[in-house]
Amino acid sequence: MAAGDPRGKDAAFLQIQGVVKDFAGYKAVNNVSLDIAKGEIFALLGSSGCGKSTLLRMLAGFETPTSGRIVLNGQDLAGLPPYERPMNMMFQSYALFPHLSVWDNIAFGLRRDGLPKDRVAERVEAMLKLVQLGKYAKRKPHQLSGGQQQRVALARSLAKQPQVLLLDEPLGALDKKLREETQIELVNIIEQVGVTCVMVTHDQEEAMTMASRIAVMSEGRFLQVGAPADIYETPASRFVADFIGNVNLMDGTVEEDEADHVVIASADCKHYVGHGITGTPGMAVTVALRPEKIHVSRHKPADEYNSAPGTIKEMSYFGSFTVYHLQLASGARLKVSQANTSRHKDDELTWGDAVWAHWSRSAHVVLTQ
Repeated sequence: MAAGDPRGKDAAFLQIQGVVKDFAGYKAVNNVSLDIAKGEIFALLGSSGCGKSTLLRMLAGFETPTSGRIVLNGQDLAGLPPYERPMNMMFQSYALFPHLSVWDNIAFGLRRDGLPKDRVAERVEAMLKLVQLGKYAKRKPHQLSGGQQQRVALARSLAKQPQVLLLDEPLGALDKKLREETQIELVNIIEQVGVTCVMVTHDQEEAMTMASRIAVMSEGRFLQVGAPADIYETPASRFVADFIGNVNLMDGTVEEDEADHVVIASADCKHYVGHGITGTPGMAVTVALRPEKIHVSRHKPADEYNSAPGTIKEMSYFGSFTVYHLQLASGARLKVSQANTSRHKDDELTWGDAVWAHWSRSAHVVLTQ
């Protein structure tokens, strides 16, 4: 997880209060509320059409809320056009001027604001130093790599010292390896400047790496808001569990529910969870179990709970870990991720092997919705 902990900062620096955006009867954003702390990097995460980009456009002033308020540092932004808002947006395409040099691209907005030449030069040089592109100042955008263009766009967005930086799929135009390298670099630059940042992405890894908090969106609503680790380890719903990372979802019914544990019967095993859920016997629930929290062995575990026999039907080797797809007795598939901690194993598992999957009493999450 990147970025600092927002606790202790002004939790109401940017406020989204009951915001709705209605397009001819279709609510693209449906009554969402949120407080974003000063200096926080906040991610709006969801699939295409969930409303995240519409919400970002309302923050920028490109769309007007049907109802609700957006308040920045105590100021209601209603009626303020984009160019009067103390925000800057960086687009996925970067939108750099191809005929201008890197230096002139960064200077463009400052000149439009009528800053004196010496102030423009001072600010541009500071931005070039920040993004480490000083020696490329005279180049045109087409003479730069994708990562370098992304840093020019960031420098231009930060040059006017906005109170809020809005990022729309900021790394979407980069290939996977470069995207991963640039994520940490981008966060470091944003934190060094101290600007509050709201980013939109459909890439869960990008959100988990860059943001201090995430809002998972679907059909115009926030399904869960929290730190990346909280959303991953304790999802609030089946949708969130399935959307964030890989997960095995096993339907079952409650057999016991005590203060210190719950027993859930599913098709292939009985789950013993080390806490209660305030449910009732016979209640239908879903058990969410992350692949990396499951162990595979050839021998039946001693514990009667939290284990299931299966057969290895598929294997995928990823270098640092291997993913096994087990077929259980019911016909269901269980995905297991095992770290490859040694170069050679004496007893390698392979296709067709009969094995046991087992996990601890704290490994799973019980979902009631």
